[in-house]
Amino acid sequence: MPSLLPNWNDGAGRTAILRFVARVNEAGSPDFLPPEERIATFDNDGTLWCEQPLQVQFFFGRDQLKKLADADPSLKLRQPYKAFLEHDIAIIKQEGKQGFFEVAAATHAGMTNDEFHLQACAWLAGAKNPLVNRRFIDLVYRPQLELMEFLQKNDFRIFIVSGGGVDLIRAFSEEVYAVPRSQVVGSSVKTRMETRDGKVDLLKLPELQSFDDREAKVQNIALHIGRRPVLAFGNSDGDLAMLQYALSGDGPRLGLLLHHDDAEREFAYDREFAVSPLAEALDRRDDLGITLISMKNDWRSIFPDEGSTFP
Repeated sequence: MPSLLPNWNDGAGRTAILRFVARVNEAGSPDFLPPEERIATFDNDGTLWCEQPLQVQFFFGRDQLKKLADADPSLKLRQPYKAFLEHDIAIIKQEGKQGFFEVAAATHAGMTNDEFHLQACAWLAGAKNPLVNRRFIDLVYRPQLELMEFLQKNDFRIFIVSGGGVDLIRAFSEEVYAVPRSQVVGSSVKTRMETRDGKVDLLKLPELQSFDDREAKVQNIALHIGRRPVLAFGNSDGDLAMLQYALSGDGPRLGLLLHHDDAEREFAYDREFAVSPLAEALDRRDDLGITLISMKNDWRSIFPDEGSTFP
């Protein structure tokens, strides 16, 4: 087993990563990058952890919605809340990622950021993927944890740039990914500052502020990071703009696209996943200079708990 990225098989993907990092580290080389320019952005859902049967944000929002529906039964009869409560996949897919983030936003209205954080941490501690009966936070990808650690050791700053809710990801990013909360960019809701008993809090409002997908990812990278990434990693068409943004800069660049093609160890899907398809990015990868990473061929293992089975 190789000493660098041991859970990556030898192949074009691993080679591209190692060569890229070596190039930017070579002092005196025209490709050398000072540490402040070594920005790497990773999508989250489907890139760093499992997103099947639906993104984790859906299950978190649905559990919160159930509590609201117990207090207000009329929600059980109103769309799109009815579809989310009944797990009506057809309507949920029609609503798309933005639709279920908007539903989740409505369920969190009235909470302070601190209250949300505590609730999210408590939920993540035990919430399980319904298909495999394992905790969501245990279904992170072992090779990606290795890659992020390898990049950090080579003076890269890792940013998670996700369509998922920024505050939900911040509830586990430090513990699971070793990525500081301050280096998470994601979808967000509007807030209002309030003073309660002399304490200033931010109160969540039932209104979307930014849905961090497609072109919005590029806009939010510029807004929150302030530098164009030199490495970007995604897994869907929602990440294509971020990959193009990284690759179109000057100097050494690397764009990576994860293909879920391993039905035995995880799932095999791309174009047919209506909520977050991989079609355009797959078709254009060669023309754009994107390196395709095959989960089946490039990864020696998938999850940290290698001894478990995954149907």
